[in-house]
Amino acid sequence: MEETITGTDTEPAQIPKQRGEQLLDSAVRYAEERHWDVFPGTSLEPHEGVERCSCADTTCPKPGAHPARPDWATQATGSAVAARRLWSKNPRASILLPTGRTFDAIDVPESAGFLALARMERMDLTLGPVTCTPDRRMLFFVLPGAGAKVPDLVRKLGWSPAAVDLITRGEGDYVAAPPTRIGGSGAVQWARRPTPANRWLPDAEELISPLAYACGREAAAARGRRP
Repeated sequence: MEETITGTDTEPAQIPKQRGEQLLDSAVRYAEERHWDVFPGTSLEPHEGVERCSCADTTCPKPGAHPARPDWATQATGSAVAARRLWSKNPRASILLPTGRTFDAIDVPESAGFLALARMERMDLTLGPVTCTPDRRMLFFVLPGAGAKVPDLVRKLGWSPAAVDLITRGEGDYVAAPPTRIGGSGAVQWARRPTPANRWLPDAEELISPLAYACGREAAAARGRRP
């Protein structure tokens, strides 16, 4: 059964079922079709009727969706053959994508992300893939190097980087890719799927105005709700 993300005028996101073969197929496809580096993370394992992270930490903040080994950066591969081999060994492993290589990601609250996404589409901006995570975040894929630019760009727009909930994920970081599940909260999904049309990613500078505006508006609304 496929699910869709609704509530915006974005195209429906195709959500694969969370099965081992779907994880393997997705990891291979990311490497083969998008030329993204991929690496297997931890997995969700059944334990006394519940699923726990394979790292065995009962307080794990990202159960089933974080690196399984400290040298994950060197394990990441852009080879579809290597990806197939890695997930064949551990078909339940999450799919993690290192940032700072073929893309960075701008991470914002989901409510601000959908507001910005609708505005971007009205402006007919070039967009890359966009994910939604179970903890209600949206990640916009942009060209590498965003981390060095974004704080100054936000300041030039009149916002303090510390005052808006906008995070750049670049070199040394990673993101979880669909259909990875995170704990019992659900799966990472595509708000905008990778397609041939969005193979060329936008620069952070092209998207920062609607993103910063939406995050700033949400921050102002949150301040207004405080007693």
